[in-house]
Amino acid sequence: MQEKTIEPKALAEKIVTILDLHKAGGIKLLHTEEKTTLADYFIICTGNSSTQTKGFADEVEYRLGLEGITPLHTEGYESSTWVLVDYGCVVVHIFNAETRRFYNLEKLWHEAEEVDISALLTEN
Repeated sequence: MQEKTIEPKALAEKIVTILDLHKAGGIKLLHTEEKTTLADYFIICTGNSSTQTKGFADEVEYRLGLEGITPLHTEGYESSTWVLVDYGCVVVHIFNAETRRFYNLEKLWHEAEEVDISALLTEN
């Protein structure tokens, strides 16, 4: 299968929409392009259980896979306290609440622009 290319912002927005649809908590989209060469965008969210954190990662990979978009790397799936799904230009960080508080990536990357995603989120 030929891998599909997609603009980083469009990919990030697509992932945010998938996570929101599946009720991920505290979704944040950080534009990191000017701050690091690691990725253009970081997405940070929370799951309430190990099953949920794994489920969010699975759903993102599945939905994007249907469009020919596959991650470069996935980490943390076994422990499921912090699952990282790396799409190169977009890195998804799926935490349980305790691990998210401990690592506090939002504070670490406080200089990155937080993208307004309110238009992408469904009303609860």
